[in-house]
Amino acid sequence: MMNLSAPFSAGEKRLKGRIFDIQAYSVHDGPGCRSTVFLAGCPFRCAWCCNPESFQNRQGKLYRATQCINSRERPCTRCADACPYGAVNDTADTDPAHPIRFDQTICQRCTTFECVDSCLVGALEHISKEYTVDELMGILSRDRHYWSGNGGVTFSGGDPMMQSEFLIAVLKRCREAYIHTAIETEGAAETETYLKVMEHISFAFNDLKHMDPEKHREFTGASNERVLANIRALASSNWPGRLVLRAPVIEGFNDTEENFHAVGEFMNELGLTEFNMLPFHRLGVSKWEQLGMEYAYADSKPTDREKLLKLKRALESHGVSCYVGNDTPF
Repeated sequence: MMNLSAPFSAGEKRLKGRIFDIQAYSVHDGPGCRSTVFLAGCPFRCAWCCNPESFQNRQGKLYRATQCINSRERPCTRCADACPYGAVNDTADTDPAHPIRFDQTICQRCTTFECVDSCLVGALEHISKEYTVDELMGILSRDRHYWSGNGGVTFSGGDPMMQSEFLIAVLKRCREAYIHTAIETEGAAETETYLKVMEHISFAFNDLKHMDPEKHREFTGASNERVLANIRALASSNWPGRLVLRAPVIEGFNDTEENFHAVGEFMNELGLTEFNMLPFHRLGVSKWEQLGMEYAYADSKPTDREKLLKLKRALESHGVSCYVGNDTPF
């Protein structure tokens, strides 16, 4: 078996990717049991996102107020003392549930995060870590012993294509090591970059959140024009992989039969046949709080099953195979 951690080139050894999570034993991110690598950076700003720490390709911090020991009876202001910018405030007297408050306008400009390194109880944590290609391949080498026969690695985010140079270097190493590769992408990268990455991908989830460009811009911060163009470009190429389009169902955004009929017509036009419809969930709400950000969908309920079935039938009326949630044949 090939040594996955063997270095290839001097240039590759200098490459680093910013990763905010690596999950082993993932069974919903492509065929078989897989390792999922979450790369930082995203072109969209979806208010329902379950990984808001992925928005920027830079270091940041998470603050877990429930783990913070600062209180009136037992003061602990190590993080405030460590911050050279005056962004950390002791609020134990006025707000015991949130005994430390951060000035986010200052924190967003910080690059050193002395506060995190000063915390002794794990209430503060770095969002992400940089890995070299060799370091990541070493982790995949360890994990591959636990994958099923058709398992492998899935690159997710954020959108992993935001770090395309690092991603392509890792994908090339995966191919050399006979590792099955999958991706979860917004599909909003430059078309040349998108197609170059896809050359090294065998299975792809590509989000298609809404067919209307202005509605897409209103809710995600960017138009879907490049997403649609990239899907068209991939469908008309000789790419031999498996493409599954995907979208979460968000109330007031894309939860209409009209939208999913438009999706079905678009897929028919390109000869695409598989769609994964994801029910809305609030699993990311705690991360928004830990980042000091307001979660706009905190009071929203999981998508009604009857609505999901109605939207599913709309897609299926165009001959599209629609998988709801984790009910996928992967």
